Formats: sequence, C-alpha cells, structure tokens
Amino acid sequence: MDDRDGEARWDGLCSRDVGARALALENLGQAVLKKMEQICPGKENPPPERLVGFLPSSATQGTLNEMLARLLMLSKRCPFRDVKEKSESILIGVQEFGIRIPRPLGQGPSRFIPEKEILQVGNEDAQMHTLFEETFATLGRLDNITLVMVFHPQYLESFLKTQHYLLQMDGPLPLHYRHYIGIMAAARHQCSYLVNLHVNDFLHVGGDPKWLNGLENAPQKIQNLGDLNKILAHRPWLITKEHIEQLLKTEEHSWSLAELIHAVVLLTHYHSLASFTFGCGISPEIHCDGGHTFRPPSVSNCCICDITNGNHGVEEMQVSLSGSIPTESFCEVEALMEKMKQLQECRDEEEASKEEMATRFEREKRESMLVCCSEDEESAPTRDVSRHFEDTSYGYKDFSRHGMHVPTFCVQDYSWEDHGYSLVNRLYPDVGQLIDEKFHIAYDLTYNTMAMHKDVDTSMLRRAIWNYIHCMFGIRYDDYDYGEINQLLDCSFKVYIKTVVCTPEKTTKRMYDGFWRQFEHSEKVHVNLLLVEARMQAELLYALRAITRYMT
Repeated sequence: MDDRDGEARWDGLCSRDVGARALALENLGQAVLKKMEQICPGKENPPPERLVGFLPSSATQGTLNEMLARLLMLSKRCPFRDVKEKSESILIGVQEFGIRIPRPLGQGPSRFIPEKEILQVGNEDAQMHTLFEETFATLGRLDNITLVMVFHPQYLESFLKTQHYLLQMDGPLPLHYRHYIGIMAAARHQCSYLVNLHVNDFLHVGGDPKWLNGLENAPQKIQNLGDLNKILAHRPWLITKEHIEQLLKTEEHSWSLAELIHAVVLLTHYHSLASFTFGCGISPEIHCDGGHTFRPPSVSNCCICDITNGNHGVEEMQVSLSGSIPTESFCEVEALMEKMKQLQECRDEEEASKEEMATRFEREKRESMLVCCSEDEESAPTRDVSRHFEDTSYGYKDFSRHGMHVPTFCVQDYSWEDHGYSLVNRLYPDVGQLIDEKFHIAYDLTYNTMAMHKDVDTSMLRRAIWNYIHCMFGIRYDDYDYGEINQLLDCSFKVYIKTVVCTPEKTTKRMYDGFWRQFEHSEKVHVNLLLVEARMQAELLYALRAITRYMT
C-alpha cells in the first residue's frame, strides 16, 4: 500500500492487542475488496467463466499483487492465529471472486534443509510461540533466518534481542541510517535477500527513496563509510587508525566516535549475517521477489487447497544418487571422535613449546591460503545490489600473498574480552554486553551430541572451528595448538568454512551437503552460528583496535 493509511493497516496486524488486530484485518479486507471492485466496477459477483484466472489491469495490478503476496506470507508465517486465518480467508475470497492469487515458490525457509525438518509456524511450544509473537510484533514478520535459527532457541533469542537493539532502540544513529548501513553491508556480498528486507524497512521508517538509486545519492557522510565497509567485509586486516581518522575528522561530514561504533557493529553484523544467509541457503521471503508466483502450477492434479497450502508438485523426498547416504560417511563420525580422543590424550601427555606452537600457527595460516573457496567462476554483482556500494571489483584476498607480509594479530595483545568489549560498551551502552552474550552462546552451545552419538564433549571441535576462522584472518591465540585443526577439519569442511566466511555468495548446496554428511541439519546450522560469530568478532577486533589506536 502506498499511502500512510495503508501502512497503518499493516502495522495494526502486528499489535499485541486482539481488538487492534481485528480492526486492522477488517480495514485490510475492505481495501482488498475495493481493489477488486476497481477491476470489475458494479459487479460484486461476476460470472466465474469470465474471471477464472483473471489478472488485474496494469493500473491496479501492482498494488493488489503486493497486498496478496503479503497476505500469503501472513497466512503461512504469522504466529497470531486470528491474522493467519483471516489472511487465508481473504485470499480464498479473492480466488472465488475469480482473481488469481499467489502461491509460494520453493520448499520452505532454506534451499539446503528439507522443509519437513524445520519447525512449522503453529507447531511450536508455548515458550517458542511467545518468542515468535514478540518477533512478529517487533519486525512485522517471521523471516526465514529466524525459522532456520530456531534449531537453537537459546541463540535465536540472544540474536533477536541484539538485532532489535541495534536497529530499533535508542542509539547514536537515526533509524533510516541503520537500515541503509545494513543494505550497504549486505550488498558487499551480493546478498539480495538481506538487501530486499532492509530496503523495505528503510522506506518504512521514512528513508528517502532517492538513496536507493545508488550510494552516490546518499549523504556524503554515508558515502564516506564506503571504504570502511569494503575493507571490513573483505580484508579487515588492512584497517588502520588513518581510516578511522578520515571518518572522524571530515569536518561537516564527520562521524562521532559513538556513531562510528554503532556503524561498525552494524557493518560487521550484516557481513556475518550474509554468511549465514548463504551458508544455510536461506530462501527469499514469501512476499518478496522469488518467494511467490501468480502463475498456476504446472502439475495438473493439484487442487485449490494444495495451491493455498503451498503443496504443488514439491518432492517430499530428497535422496542422493545412490538412494542412500554413502557407506563411507557412516565411519565419518567415529573417525572424528577417535581423533578427538587421541588429541586429548596427547594434550595430557605433553605440551608443545611456545616456538613449536607459533610454527604450527604460521603453517596453518599458510595452508588456509591454499584452500580454494569455490570452483565456480566469479560473477559480477547485479546492478540492483551493486549500486549500494562502490568499487565492485574489490573482494576477498588471502591474508598474505606474493611475499607481502602482514603482522599476525595476537589476541593476547588486543582481545574482545579485555579491550573491545569495554570500548563498545563505553561508547554504545549495553551493546557490548549483548554482543558478548551472543558470542558466548554460539561458542559454548552444545547438546553433547555428534550425529547419533550422545554424551560427547564437543568443546575441542568447536574451538578448532572458531580458531580456524580467526587463523584465516591472521588472528592467533598463543595458548592453542594449531596442529589440531588439520586433525579435526577435513578438506571439504575447510572449503565450506572458507567460502561461507570469505566469499559467502559462492556457497552451493553441493558444498553444504559435502561436509559432515552423517550429521543432523541442526548441527550444520550450529556450525554456521560459529562461523557468523567468529567472523563478526574477527572484523570487530581489527576495527576496534584501529579505533583504540586513534584514541591513544
């Protein structure tokens, strides 16, 4: 809906008050009816043979189609039962009127995870239902990222709380700046999913539509953030205090320290969230481009109830070429557990010298450069995404190439716990605490299981994944034996990790399926949570160290 009244109608559906939702639903029903009457003036019930499959005229098609697509989303993903049922009822009424309604595309929130394995809205327990309602009331949607993260409720709650604070609570930056920075960050990885979500949010909070025509149309202050955005996204080890000084001392277009901290946190949050989006194969939202279609299904034996339910020729079973999990993957978990046991025994028997530990780090750092992110050819970003950033050719480059040496970042000299946390909390109160909690939940999260095995201590494996990601960014923990990484992470897993973290837009389903083949999808999502938080912390460490050096 284009006008503010229309916006208010949609907002009313997110109210926690039943009466307010009922009024909003009534208004929405009337608005849809008005559009239908514009198609057939004076004919409340036109002959079915004239209007079956009828598409609205070009004058009204856009607005009505947007309304119907959003109603489809509400009928599938709204945790308020009254809104869900009424939305479905309106759609059925439109269809009975003779106008074609949309149907969902795809197979659920993720292209990588079968829909039947993801919690369906309406089947959640009381605690999760409360979280769903809070999320919907806040965002106006239950997005696909939320529905995939729901495998890990403790993390999801922390993630949503942090994101809500960054985007909607009191802070140094105005609301429209926050969403625009999210667009800039997501666009660096060609993540149209996140770009589309925040374009809508940017407009909803009163952002200037002209900014969306390209970064050059945004204020100079925002444009000045472009360099920091691209370096943080692709080569964060190159950030210096000079980059920070340039932003803070640009006279009329300068950033305050508090504003810059807010911007840095937003950039790192959305770079990392782009990794999760691609790493878990997140599908387009139902109401967005690519999430629905008005074309009838090609399968001839579908009934109307199948179409409105989204069951239209979707294969329920996903099988490998052989029809089963390859035999060798059955040994995968046992072999990994045996390596973990052997490494623990070696730890107990002897400890490597400091010199040997440093050598092992350098060796692992060099080897991480040889891991290829993807076999796919590089593709230029599409115009609708690339317009939100400059220098489209700037991308990930390995930490050290062609003999160029960059000093190792020693966590013992500058760490999140001892330095970054307090700096963020001082300049952007409470955010440091929220981010710290999120880091710890992702790192410590365990159900003491590995595939079908129970009562397993997975801390060694989780630490190897976290430290391998930081190693790719040149970050070293001097109390960690980097020789463990090669023992615990095989080649296909390293390829997946490096691709999701460094060039997430190149992630494929084949790569997702290719590692940990015997593990549950929930465990692979947990891996992605580790990748998200380890990447965010790595970017933050480099940016915050540069800010600290500028301040001192």
